Amino acid sequence: MKGFSVHMFRQSSKLANVLYDIRGPVLEEAQAMEAAGHTILKLNIGNPAPFGFEAPEAIVQDISANLPVTQGYSDSRGILSARRAVVQYYETRGIHNLSTDEVFLGNGVSELITLSLQALCNPEDEILVPGPDYPLWTASVALSGGTPVHYRCAEENAWQPDLEDLESRITERTRGIVVINPNNPTGAVYSKETLQKIAEIARRHGLIVFSDEIYEKITYNGVELVNMATLTGDDVLCLTFSGLSKAYRVAGYRSGWLAITGPLDEAHSYLEGIKLLANMRMCSNVPAQHAIQAALGGKQSIDDLVLPTGRLGAQMQVAYEGLNSIDGVSAHRADGALYMFAKLDVEKFGITDDEQFALDLLREQKILVSHGTAFNWPRPDHFRLVTLPSVEVLTEALERLDTFLSGYRQVASTTCELPVVRETERTGTAAAG
Repeated sequence: MKGFSVHMFRQSSKLANVLYDIRGPVLEEAQAMEAAGHTILKLNIGNPAPFGFEAPEAIVQDISANLPVTQGYSDSRGILSARRAVVQYYETRGIHNLSTDEVFLGNGVSELITLSLQALCNPEDEILVPGPDYPLWTASVALSGGTPVHYRCAEENAWQPDLEDLESRITERTRGIVVINPNNPTGAVYSKETLQKIAEIARRHGLIVFSDEIYEKITYNGVELVNMATLTGDDVLCLTFSGLSKAYRVAGYRSGWLAITGPLDEAHSYLEGIKLLANMRMCSNVPAQHAIQAALGGKQSIDDLVLPTGRLGAQMQVAYEGLNSIDGVSAHRADGALYMFAKLDVEKFGITDDEQFALDLLREQKILVSHGTAFNWPRPDHFRLVTLPSVEVLTEALERLDTFLSGYRQVASTTCELPVVRETERTGTAAAG
C-alpha cells in the first residue's frame, strides 16, 4: 500500500500581518494563572456583564417573547422591524438619507467591519486608520487584502485626529478613512469641527468614511456626540457602525448594525459586494435582532449611568483622578467610551517593552490591562485601563497599580520571546494575593 507523505499544516499567509494583541500572550498568561487558582482583575476588555451591568428588562422580554418565531433564517440584511427602528433612530439624530435597504444587521459590529472591508479592498488598496485604534480595524484591513495606514491622533490635543497628518498620508491607492468616535482606546469624543474637516477631506479625495460609533451613547461631562453621517451628506459615502453591546450592556447578544448613506448609485458595485457577503453568511443571530426595536424605542437607561452621579460617570472620574495621582502616570480626561489610555514615564520606569510591563503587572498584582502598542500606538509608553469595575474595586486596583509602579524598573531581557519573565528591580513592593 502506497504511503502518504506527512505535511505540516500551517496558518494561511493571509494572517501574516493580522494582529490582535489585546487577546494575545498577556491574556494567555492570565488564563494560565486563573487555571492555577489565582483571581485576576480583568481590566483589559470592555465587557460590561462581569462587572454587574445587566441588560434592560424590556430587551430580555422581547427576545424571550419572540423566541418561538426565530428558529428560521431572516432576510440576510435582518428583520424589517429592527432595520426600520435603526432608520427611525437616525432620523432623530438628523440623518434623513437612510432607507431600510441600506441597513444591515450583524453579529456585532466586528462582523460588519470585516464584511465591509472584504467587499471593498483589493491588494495594495490603503485604508487610513487612526493611531491608536481599536485593533480589529487594522487586522480586518490586512485580512481583506488591503494595507492599513495609520494617521496620528494627537495626545497633546486631547487625542483629536491630526488632520494634516491624515491628509498627508492619502495616496492614489487610498480608498477610505476610518473614524472611531467616541474613540477606543483614548475615550476622545471628536469635535464637530474635526469631523467636518474629515468629511471635507473625504469629499475632496473621493474617499469612503467608515464611522465606528459603537460608544455613541456613552459620553460624559456634557459632551454630545455628532454622528458623522450628518456631515457627509449625499456626496460622501459613509458607513456608520453601531449596536447594542456597550450602551445596552448586551455584548454577548452580538447585535449590531451597519447603515450606509451617501451617493449610492456611484457605490452600486460595492454595495452589491456587501449584499453578496451578507447573503453568504445567511443572516445574523435572529433572536438578538429582536432586541433592537425594544432597545432604541424604550427608556435609555444609559443616560442615567453616564451622569456624574451615575455609575459609569463616577467610575470614569475615579479612574481619571486615580491615574493622574500616581507618580509617573498621566492621562487625559475621557469624554466617552469605557477606557482610559494612560501614559507611562518610560525613562522613570525604564520601559522598553509595554507588553512586558503588562505581564509584570499581571504576575505581581493580578491585574490584567492592555498594553498600548496593541492598539497600533508606535511607542511603548501607554496602557489601556477599562473603567467598568465599581468605584470600590477600581480604587483598589489603582492603589495596587501605584504600589507596583513605586518600585518598578524594567531591565532588558536577553530574549524577546513571550511569555518571558524579564528581570525587574523591585523596591518595597508586595505581590497581591
